[in-house]
Amino acid sequence: MIVWQMLRFAVGGLAANKVRSALTVLGVLIGVAAVILLLAVGNGSSVAVKESITSLGTNALTVTSGASFGGQRAAAGAKKLTVADARALATDADAQAVKSVAPVVTASGTALYGDISYSPGSIVGTYPAYFETANQRIAHGEYFTPDDVLNSRKVAVLGSTTARQLFAAVDPVGKTVTVGGTPLTVVGVLRAKGGTGFTDPDDVLIAPLPTVQNAFTGFGAVNQILVQASSAESTTAAQAEITRVLLGTHAIADPSRADFRISSQASLLTARESTTRTFTVLLGAVAAISLLVGGIGITNIMLVTVTERTREIGIRKALGAPRGVILGQFLTEATLLSVIGAGLGVLVGIAGSHVRIVGIEPVVIPESVLGAFGIAVAIGLFFGSYPANRAASLRPIDALRHE
Repeated sequence: MIVWQMLRFAVGGLAANKVRSALTVLGVLIGVAAVILLLAVGNGSSVAVKESITSLGTNALTVTSGASFGGQRAAAGAKKLTVADARALATDADAQAVKSVAPVVTASGTALYGDISYSPGSIVGTYPAYFETANQRIAHGEYFTPDDVLNSRKVAVLGSTTARQLFAAVDPVGKTVTVGGTPLTVVGVLRAKGGTGFTDPDDVLIAPLPTVQNAFTGFGAVNQILVQASSAESTTAAQAEITRVLLGTHAIADPSRADFRISSQASLLTARESTTRTFTVLLGAVAAISLLVGGIGITNIMLVTVTERTREIGIRKALGAPRGVILGQFLTEATLLSVIGAGLGVLVGIAGSHVRIVGIEPVVIPESVLGAFGIAVAIGLFFGSYPANRAASLRPIDALRHE
């Protein structure tokens, strides 16, 4: 019965100051919702990065120019990656773990179709092996062929976003787009992969390597070489074979001075997951400050409440109310504020997670919901204990004299 009475008195006390109680609840609500939402954004970012990397396949390797990670700085004037390097990898008889090789150059430009002008996210020049290595599946039409590359034909395959922007509801296959003054016939449209955070993998125009080099980049270095290992288990062997071949083509005797680096999807995934994990922790720490501010707000309102109700406390103690009852009443009020605010904060946080934020689809972490709610209630108890203890410690005679 005493517990029920404390709850009834606590509700009555909070209802007597509705605006003040509502503002305190709002502070806790914002803190809890911020924790849930920001952690969901961090988790969503991590999921998006993981999907983006794994979409290339577990047996894809990327070779880029530059000193190897953890190795010595490459010598000045080091060779850039070239088509010759890619050809050496593709034709080496001892590279049994290498299934296919695709040199890649990237450029930017504007594509024109009739009166429509659009700049794709990237213009890629490569070989047909790129599509399988990068896990690019055709949705309509066909890929360009090795013969198209050999004869520098002016053909292109469009990502779904680029196709939609240029052609809307019109079938792109067979139509001609002009890119950098070069007319390209669309032979296929890729299947949509879906956006992953800040980038759109479907916003791309892919053409034969010589065609892009002739129109944009020139016939010099390539940006990277995509290599497909024969299986996911043979990626380590493929890395060793790539290193051996490229050290030979670049005339480098010391492997520590390699002027290229090889990245597997596993290594990229580990690095990105570590980065996004740190990002998520930082977001959670920022959101936790909101919870702390909400707790300070509870302390503030409870101190004001104790001061306003000092005479009431004195009368109740004079009538025989024990210290535990007074302490329990004010602790119950503080806890009610935090429970109501935390509950509403959970609802707002979960509702907000259904909205894309800065291009990221938030993914709620169940533990963050339970943790934020529990911490908010604990904060209410902690920050409410001082005002409650102060109220319970008042001497009846001093409280009755209070004006």
